[in-house]
Amino acid sequence: MDLQVLRCFVAVADGATVTQAAAEAHLTQPALSRALRRLETEVGAELFQQVGRVLRLTPAGRAFKDHAEAALERLDRGLRAVHETVAPEAGLIPLAFLHSLGTWLLPPLITGFRERFPLSRFELRQGSEADLVAGLLDGTADLLLTAGDPGHPLITWRRLLVEPLWLAVPPRHRLAQRRRARLAEVAEEPFILLRNEQGLRSVTEALCAQAGFSPRVGFEGDEVATLRGLVGAGLGVALVPRRHAAAPTGGPSYLQVTDVAAARDIGIAWLTPRTLPPNSTRFLDHVRAHAEAVAEQEILA
Repeated sequence: MDLQVLRCFVAVADGATVTQAAAEAHLTQPALSRALRRLETEVGAELFQQVGRVLRLTPAGRAFKDHAEAALERLDRGLRAVHETVAPEAGLIPLAFLHSLGTWLLPPLITGFRERFPLSRFELRQGSEADLVAGLLDGTADLLLTAGDPGHPLITWRRLLVEPLWLAVPPRHRLAQRRRARLAEVAEEPFILLRNEQGLRSVTEALCAQAGFSPRVGFEGDEVATLRGLVGAGLGVALVPRRHAAAPTGGPSYLQVTDVAAARDIGIAWLTPRTLPPNSTRFLDHVRAHAEAVAEQEILA
């Protein structure tokens, strides 16, 4: 069974057209179509059905897809293990990270690691916490930088840092000239929140509950930068990480919260049953050492 054809089968099963899959594999479209028919002959069942101009998986195709993906994943891990055995300093590190960590935590981590291991390569993926956890579970990523413990039985999570959250209010807000405020003081105002699948959303709701109220949703966004921009536009208030408080002139005002412990945990996670490849293990050690150094600097500051 041709591995290239298996990869093309998975690509088409995931929604790519035969033309797109063929171009990616440097094949002609007719050649790939013939190869997929040969695959069906080898499997002994029809894997696709034509629905209009689109190929849809048959029940047999869906069953085969799961096993094909698993086989290709194991093969890719084997090839990667061989490569890292032959050239351990040039290993690939598949790393997933939360959107809001890409501006301050991730860059120095990668820079510092590549100063020690200049041939190392990173395969980066960012997204919502739910998507990133799914990527960790399916082997797309070795490591995940995220906020809060995913709480999954197959995932090990270790706290790296505690990141304060500040109350962001519009520049002409009644509290804008203050340095501190109680979260309860904005209980009646609209909150700019991340969507439900984002960890900061649940942290914000929990802190508001501690302060004695449920936040009234003014808008739901996908990134912390969106929250900051909409607060600056006067559409509501938000709890945001401290490191996002360096806003341009005319942006929100940021206040330290005094009535609840407004903070979130930043940590790193990996799949418990899986042995990490050498380069990912080195990067994990590097991340933990970097976090200890940052925490020590903040204590001294």
